[in-house]
Amino acid sequence: MPQFAANLSMLYPELDFLDRFEAAAKDGFKGVEYLFPYACDQQELAARLKAHGLQQVLFNAPPGDWDQGERGLACLPGREAEFREGMAKALAYAAALRCPRVHVMAGLVPAGVERDAVRPTYVSNLRWAAAEAAKQNVDLLIEPINTRDIPRFFLNRQDHAHELIAEIGAPNVKVQFDLYHCQIVEGDVAMKIRQYLPTGRVGHFQIAGVPERHEPDVGEMNYPYLFKLIDEVARQCGWTGWVGCEYRPARGAQPGGTSAGLGWLKPWR
Repeated sequence: MPQFAANLSMLYPELDFLDRFEAAAKDGFKGVEYLFPYACDQQELAARLKAHGLQQVLFNAPPGDWDQGERGLACLPGREAEFREGMAKALAYAAALRCPRVHVMAGLVPAGVERDAVRPTYVSNLRWAAAEAAKQNVDLLIEPINTRDIPRFFLNRQDHAHELIAEIGAPNVKVQFDLYHCQIVEGDVAMKIRQYLPTGRVGHFQIAGVPERHEPDVGEMNYPYLFKLIDEVARQCGWTGWVGCEYRPARGAQPGGTSAGLGWLKPWR
């Protein structure tokens, strides 16, 4: 049975962030992820995890100036020092939260610049970061993201991600396989699970309904089939990772909104 982690940046918007840990635990989640931990004290987050019996399974490294539209620094020439400072901060949080995975957002290809022109910067930054992360047994994840949600994002396809991982050449760099993004960009999701999960290079899955990014039982994807497929392939190859629930509850901030929409999860508890 897949291990599901609640994405606390998206789920439970009806609650203050620190109150979402308790809500997730009450709904049966054993793991949590979120975008960024940096607005909160490390020890406060660690205490919430411990109090509610939760495992921190993933968060993102600092993305640059998020409010100004930046979505990562890894591919941006001239920002290497800031990238390294952000990775040091992320790894300090990972140690405090006992988190084994950090997602390194690729960033946006600068206007007027070809994608291939920033590839060397991306590869160099990931090689450096992977060596630092390996010192504390942390995996770094790279995620293909669709260009409808984030135009000009450097990394968009599963095959591109796996090509980059081969070039980077670090065993602790893996793919964050978001089925929502994959369906929008390229489709054929089931066959890509069969192709890539046995490689040992998939570190994490994420899910959401397509196209609205609501619950996985809303939209065009047959998630019960895909969950069974992940189970099947995971048993064959020994994969034991997590499936992050990174969706916007359809009921939004209405009372009981997130919990009321978790009917899809009952068969998998």
